[in-house]
Amino acid sequence: MIIKAAPRLEGIESYYFARKLKEIASLNAAGMEVLNLGIGSPDLLPDDKIISTLQTQSLDQKNHGYQSYSGIPALRRAICTWYQDWFSVSLDYQTEVLPLMGSKEGIMHICMSFLSAGDEVWVPNPGYPTYATCSKIAGAQVKYYDLTNSNGWLPNLAELGKEDLKKMKILWLNYPHMPTGAIISKAHLRELISFAKANEILLVYDNPYNFILNENPISILELEGAKDVCIELSSMSKAYNMAGWRVGYLASNREIVKTILKFKSNMDSGMFKPVQLATIEALKMDQSWFDSLNKVYQERRLIADKLLQHVGCKPANYGAGLFLWAEVEDEELDGERLSDQLLNDYGVFITPGFIFGRQGKNYLRISLCSEIAVFENAIERIKNKV
Repeated sequence: MIIKAAPRLEGIESYYFARKLKEIASLNAAGMEVLNLGIGSPDLLPDDKIISTLQTQSLDQKNHGYQSYSGIPALRRAICTWYQDWFSVSLDYQTEVLPLMGSKEGIMHICMSFLSAGDEVWVPNPGYPTYATCSKIAGAQVKYYDLTNSNGWLPNLAELGKEDLKKMKILWLNYPHMPTGAIISKAHLRELISFAKANEILLVYDNPYNFILNENPISILELEGAKDVCIELSSMSKAYNMAGWRVGYLASNREIVKTILKFKSNMDSGMFKPVQLATIEALKMDQSWFDSLNKVYQERRLIADKLLQHVGCKPANYGAGLFLWAEVEDEELDGERLSDQLLNDYGVFITPGFIFGRQGKNYLRISLCSEIAVFENAIERIKNKV
């Protein structure tokens, strides 16, 4: 007997990187030794204080039980203090922040809390594929708004305003933008907030790259009226080298947080307490932590750009975040074909831009999460056709 999958999974494919990692594993098993420059998983360590806190707290037998669905109060206070210190944003630790097991989890929670069949959402193209996937699983219809190089990879409000907005429920927004690295101004965010208010749309601002190669980090919650219609998502993965720890959080007004918590409390049993206590230490990191981190990424960005130019891409426009986004110069190639060629001929994997939407078809996205020696090795392989 064949048990059929639920209709909600029709048209939903496995995450691209889950499939690609299997392919790379097969190539490695065959002896290729692939240099993976595609995935944005930080290779650097968290600060020593973070790791030592996890170790010490894990030895306390009282810390191994079930935890609160909304996180321990000390972590929620730390998140609020972080917002106040960096952005002068005041939040109520009891009602306006919610720790998450990674912001990707938060995306699904938001979708399941606010979307129903017949609702519509706007997803950036190019953009993080999870926005569309989670929205579809929740039953919503996905519409894409195009981002272009000529417009600085920013939403075109004049074009969005021409659409029928009666069924539009959520607009997904992500800056510094992944995959392009584009940065948005406060003025543009104010326009988006006004647009969301006027059309009763929930604006979800995904902000995990705020402190990576970004000279002017901002929170959308700094702006007047944002909390009325916005949710801000953030993550410890990128800026604190804690990707595998699965820690994130969201912030908004109390009614929105209450609604998401209602769903979340039926999905998990709380985060491991030592991880929460270690996250508190991470949130205490000052500017020197980010300066040190960004010095490494600045050096890697230069060699990554050199590699991209070497494989036939235009020099990248430096933005923020953990990636470089570069256009393929050869008109007979697109990003997918060039990516496959690099993988199969040289054992070098660079992410093709098509996975982020049709606007990324002619682009490659390279990750900065490898040591300089790996980039140099990739260049040598291609030079020598090894």
